[in-house]
Amino acid sequence: MEKLNLILSLFLILILSSACGSNPGTLIIDDFEGPIRGGPQATVDFGAGGGSSVKVCASQDIKFSGNQALKVEYDAASGGYMWVARGYNIDAKGAGCWQIKPEKINWKKFNAISFYMHGENSRRAIAFDIKDSKQEMWRFIVKDDFIGWRQIICPFADFYARGDWQPGDADKNGILDFPVKSFQFEPRPEGRGILYFDCVGLTREE
Repeated sequence: MEKLNLILSLFLILILSSACGSNPGTLIIDDFEGPIRGGPQATVDFGAGGGSSVKVCASQDIKFSGNQALKVEYDAASGGYMWVARGYNIDAKGAGCWQIKPEKINWKKFNAISFYMHGENSRRAIAFDIKDSKQEMWRFIVKDDFIGWRQIICPFADFYARGDWQPGDADKNGILDFPVKSFQFEPRPEGRGILYFDCVGLTREE
Protein backbone atom coordinates (compact mmCIF):
# COMPACT_ATOMS: atom_id res chain seq x y z
CA MET A 1 0.00 0.00 0.00
CA GLU A 2 2.84 2.41 0.87
CA LYS A 3 4.49 1.76 -2.51
CA LEU A 4 1.19 2.35 -4.29
CA ASN A 5 0.70 5.67 -2.45
CA LEU A 6 4.21 6.76 -3.48
CA ILE A 7 3.52 5.93 -7.13
CA LEU A 8 0.21 7.82 -7.03
CA SER A 9 1.90 10.84 -5.40
CA LEU A 10 4.61 10.92 -8.09
CA PHE A 11 1.96 10.61 -10.80
CA LEU A 12 0.03 13.55 -9.30
CA ILE A 13 3.17 15.68 -9.20
CA LEU A 14 3.86 14.94 -12.88
CA ILE A 15 0.28 15.88 -13.81
CA LEU A 16 0.43 19.15 -11.88
CA SER A 17 3.83 20.08 -13.33
CA SER A 18 2.60 19.37 -16.87
CA ALA A 19 -0.58 21.37 -16.35
CA CYS A 20 1.42 24.44 -15.35
CA GLY A 21 3.94 24.02 -18.15
CA SER A 22 6.77 23.53 -15.66
CA ASN A 23 9.94 21.55 -16.11
CA PRO A 24 9.90 18.03 -14.62
CA GLY A 25 11.99 19.16 -11.62
CA THR A 26 9.37 21.66 -10.44
CA LEU A 27 6.84 20.75 -7.78
CA ILE A 28 3.67 22.83 -8.14
CA ILE A 29 2.28 23.76 -4.72
CA ASP A 30 -0.52 26.14 -5.74
CA ASP A 31 -2.24 26.74 -9.09
CA PHE A 32 -5.14 28.91 -7.77
CA GLU A 33 -7.79 26.53 -9.06
CA GLY A 34 -11.00 26.32 -7.04
CA PRO A 35 -12.85 29.14 -5.26
CA ILE A 36 -11.04 32.45 -4.83
CA ARG A 37 -12.83 34.54 -2.21
CA GLY A 38 -12.50 36.67 0.89
CA GLY A 39 -14.83 37.01 3.87
CA PRO A 40 -15.53 34.47 6.63
CA GLN A 41 -14.82 31.51 4.33
CA ALA A 42 -11.81 33.14 2.67
CA THR A 43 -9.52 31.07 0.49
CA VAL A 44 -7.13 34.02 0.12
CA ASP A 45 -5.85 36.08 3.04
CA PHE A 46 -5.70 39.67 1.79
CA GLY A 47 -6.04 43.23 3.01
CA ALA A 48 -4.53 46.70 2.95
CA GLY A 49 -3.96 49.78 5.08
CA GLY A 50 -2.41 53.22 5.12
CA GLY A 51 -4.52 54.41 2.20
CA SER A 52 -3.78 51.42 -0.06
CA SER A 53 -6.46 49.01 -1.30
CA VAL A 54 -6.51 45.60 -2.94
CA LYS A 55 -9.10 43.30 -4.52
CA VAL A 56 -8.65 39.67 -5.50
CA CYS A 57 -10.67 37.28 -7.63
CA ALA A 58 -10.28 34.42 -10.07
CA SER A 59 -9.49 35.24 -13.70
CA GLN A 60 -10.73 32.82 -16.33
CA ASP A 61 -9.76 34.93 -19.35
CA ILE A 62 -6.17 35.79 -18.43
CA LYS A 63 -4.46 32.67 -17.07
CA PHE A 64 -1.25 30.76 -17.62
CA SER A 65 -2.79 27.30 -17.43
CA GLY A 66 -5.73 25.38 -16.07
CA ASN A 67 -9.10 27.05 -15.63
CA GLN A 68 -8.03 30.25 -13.90
CA ALA A 69 -5.34 32.43 -12.36
CA LEU A 70 -5.28 34.78 -9.38
CA LYS A 71 -6.20 38.37 -10.31
CA VAL A 72 -4.93 41.16 -8.05
CA GLU A 73 -6.27 44.70 -8.57
CA TYR A 74 -4.33 47.14 -6.44
CA ASP A 75 -3.92 50.79 -5.51
CA ALA A 76 -0.65 51.19 -3.61
CA ALA A 77 -0.54 54.55 -1.82
CA SER A 78 2.57 56.22 -0.45
CA GLY A 79 3.05 54.98 3.11
CA GLY A 80 0.48 52.22 2.60
CA TYR A 81 0.73 48.48 2.54
CA MET A 82 -1.17 45.38 1.39
CA TRP A 83 -0.89 41.62 1.27
CA VAL A 84 -2.35 38.73 -0.74
CA ALA A 85 -1.43 35.43 0.91
CA ARG A 86 -2.01 31.70 0.56
CA GLY A 87 -0.80 28.92 2.79
CA TYR A 88 -0.81 27.96 6.44
CA ASN A 89 -0.46 29.71 9.82
CA ILE A 90 -2.28 32.77 8.49
CA ASP A 91 -5.59 34.35 9.44
CA ALA A 92 -7.68 32.93 6.58
CA LYS A 93 -7.79 29.25 7.49
CA GLY A 94 -9.35 28.38 4.15
CA ALA A 95 -6.26 29.74 2.36
CA GLY A 96 -4.40 26.51 3.01
CA CYS A 97 -5.09 25.36 -0.54
CA TRP A 98 -1.66 24.09 -1.52
CA GLN A 99 -1.52 20.94 -3.61
CA ILE A 100 0.74 19.39 -0.98
CA LYS A 101 1.13 20.37 2.67
CA PRO A 102 4.46 21.93 3.72
CA GLU A 103 5.42 19.12 6.07
CA LYS A 104 4.99 16.56 3.27
CA ILE A 105 7.59 18.28 1.07
CA ASN A 106 11.26 17.26 1.01
CA TRP A 107 12.60 20.82 1.07
CA LYS A 108 16.21 19.66 0.69
CA LYS A 109 15.43 18.84 -2.94
CA PHE A 110 14.70 22.48 -3.80
CA ASN A 111 16.61 25.74 -3.59
CA ALA A 112 14.11 28.15 -5.11
CA ILE A 113 10.42 29.00 -5.26
CA SER A 114 8.85 30.18 -8.51
CA PHE A 115 5.60 31.56 -9.87
CA TYR A 116 4.19 32.88 -13.12
CA MET A 117 3.27 36.56 -13.28
CA HIS A 118 1.41 38.42 -16.01
CA GLY A 119 3.15 41.80 -16.11
CA GLU A 120 1.93 45.14 -17.41
CA ASN A 121 5.34 46.84 -17.65
CA SER A 122 4.48 49.35 -14.93
CA ARG A 123 8.16 49.47 -13.81
CA ARG A 124 6.93 49.03 -10.23
CA ALA A 125 8.32 46.68 -7.60
CA ILE A 126 6.35 43.64 -6.45
CA ALA A 127 7.36 42.11 -3.12
CA PHE A 128 7.08 38.35 -2.88
CA ASP A 129 7.22 37.22 0.75
CA ILE A 130 7.43 33.79 2.33
CA LYS A 131 6.85 32.90 5.98
CA ASP A 132 9.09 30.25 7.48
CA SER A 133 8.27 27.59 10.07
CA LYS A 134 9.07 29.98 12.92
CA GLN A 135 6.82 32.74 11.60
CA GLU A 136 9.66 34.93 10.27
CA MET A 137 8.89 36.82 7.05
CA TRP A 138 11.37 36.80 4.15
CA ARG A 139 11.25 39.01 1.06
CA PHE A 140 12.22 38.86 -2.62
CA ILE A 141 11.66 41.85 -4.93
CA VAL A 142 10.38 41.44 -8.50
CA LYS A 143 10.30 44.24 -11.09
CA ASP A 144 7.21 44.53 -13.28
CA ASP A 145 9.21 45.37 -16.40
CA PHE A 146 7.60 43.06 -18.94
CA ILE A 147 4.25 42.39 -20.61
CA GLY A 148 2.51 39.02 -20.56
CA TRP A 149 3.36 35.83 -18.72
CA ARG A 150 6.81 35.18 -17.32
CA GLN A 151 8.14 32.67 -14.84
CA ILE A 152 9.80 34.35 -11.87
CA ILE A 153 12.38 32.19 -10.07
CA CYS A 154 13.27 33.26 -6.54
CA PRO A 155 16.30 31.44 -5.05
CA PHE A 156 15.94 30.93 -1.31
CA ALA A 157 19.47 32.33 -0.90
CA ASP A 158 18.31 35.68 -2.33
CA PHE A 159 15.49 36.24 0.18
CA TYR A 160 16.18 38.61 3.06
CA ALA A 161 14.45 38.88 6.42
CA ARG A 162 12.01 41.78 6.45
CA GLY A 163 13.23 44.63 8.62
CA ASP A 164 10.13 46.82 8.32
CA TRP A 165 7.68 44.36 9.90
CA GLN A 166 7.53 40.91 11.42
CA PRO A 167 4.65 39.02 13.09
CA GLY A 168 4.57 39.35 16.85
CA ASP A 169 5.29 35.63 17.28
CA ALA A 170 8.20 35.51 14.77
CA ASP A 171 11.46 34.27 16.29
CA LYS A 172 13.55 36.76 14.19
CA ASN A 173 16.58 34.50 14.22
CA GLY A 174 17.69 35.56 10.75
CA ILE A 175 17.64 31.96 9.51
CA LEU A 176 15.21 30.76 6.86
CA ASP A 177 13.70 27.80 8.71
CA PHE A 178 11.95 25.14 6.65
CA PRO A 179 9.28 24.20 5.91
CA VAL A 180 7.97 27.43 4.42
CA LYS A 181 4.33 27.79 5.50
CA SER A 182 2.91 30.55 3.28
CA PHE A 183 3.63 33.06 0.52
CA GLN A 184 2.22 36.46 -0.31
CA PHE A 185 2.33 39.17 -2.97
CA GLU A 186 2.54 42.90 -2.24
CA PRO A 187 2.69 45.52 -5.04
CA ARG A 188 4.83 48.30 -3.58
CA PRO A 189 3.86 52.03 -3.49
CA GLU A 190 2.99 53.92 -5.31
CA GLY A 191 0.67 53.28 -8.24
CA ARG A 192 -2.32 51.25 -9.31
CA GLY A 193 -2.84 48.40 -11.71
CA ILE A 194 -3.79 44.77 -12.23
CA LEU A 195 -1.53 41.75 -11.96
CA TYR A 196 -2.17 38.04 -12.48
CA PHE A 197 -0.39 35.13 -10.81
CA ASP A 198 -0.39 31.41 -11.49
CA CYS A 199 1.48 28.17 -10.79
CA VAL A 200 3.55 28.66 -7.64
CA GLY A 201 6.12 25.91 -7.39
CA LEU A 202 9.38 24.70 -5.91
CA THR A 203 12.38 24.11 -8.14
CA ARG A 204 16.13 23.65 -8.14
CA GLU A 205 18.36 26.19 -9.85
CA GLU A 206 21.91 25.07 -10.69
